[in-house]
Amino acid sequence: MQKVILYYKFVPVSDPTTVMFWQRQLCQRLNLKGRIIVAEQGINGTLGGAIEDLKAYRKEMNQHPLFNGIEYKWSDGERDDFPRLSVKVRPELVTLAPDESFDVFNSTKGLRPKEWHRYLEENPDTIVLDARNDYESDIGYFKTKNIIRPKISTFKQIKQELKNLPKDKPILTYCTGDIRCEYLSAYMKHKGFDEVYHLDGGIVKYGETYKDEGYWEGKCFVFDRRLNLAFSDESPDVGQCVHCQKNTSNHVNCNNPTCNSLILLCEDCASIQVACSSSCAKQINTAIA
Repeated sequence: MQKVILYYKFVPVSDPTTVMFWQRQLCQRLNLKGRIIVAEQGINGTLGGAIEDLKAYRKEMNQHPLFNGIEYKWSDGERDDFPRLSVKVRPELVTLAPDESFDVFNSTKGLRPKEWHRYLEENPDTIVLDARNDYESDIGYFKTKNIIRPKISTFKQIKQELKNLPKDKPILTYCTGDIRCEYLSAYMKHKGFDEVYHLDGGIVKYGETYKDEGYWEGKCFVFDRRLNLAFSDESPDVGQCVHCQKNTSNHVNCNNPTCNSLILLCEDCASIQVACSSSCAKQINTAIA
């Protein structure tokens, strides 16, 4: 039996390189694959493997003075959902504002899934900011009155969206596993926003709690070969095929190598040609000819 775990922790790390080598050796010994990022602000990882190996990984992490007490999000998946093991040191745990100095550990209040759900029930007009890229939110999002789904392809582009938001009103922000929205909440606090809450545990924990019975609608994008998570057999397809507009959650890469954009294509359209536009289709056909 295999699973996938998702986790992070913001904690000061004085020697990220040493942690990186330890993590690489640990994962190789336990036959785990996935991605781990280590930075001076902490650690972030997604790993797949046998349940017993993942439990052994969690045990060793809990024995480390910096990384004990992490909340792990478990989901259906396996080791081969990842092509390899990648463990890297990065200047930022999340790439948002490399040229700005702010206290990443001074984040705002996190709302657990039931608190988040209750807040939305009691405050239906609250601004809700999706902290993910547009191709992620295309297949799933919170169905609220004032949802904002920025048209961005990288996380750092969300800073432009903040310029249009009121600083004196409550704002809720969310992402897949909470790392981006917690990081963003610290940045927003630094920028003078009065009241910001992030979804503690992210979409994954909310989906575990409410399945398809809450405010979440659709599927949750993930950065591995699975590409999405459904929280029940009833999870709807809310994305639309770029060609025929049929509902789908099927992401593929455009076959034009100069484009390679991640796009939504239903199975019928994908069986004809994997291109995001007529322009890319023309370039593909020219190359084949």
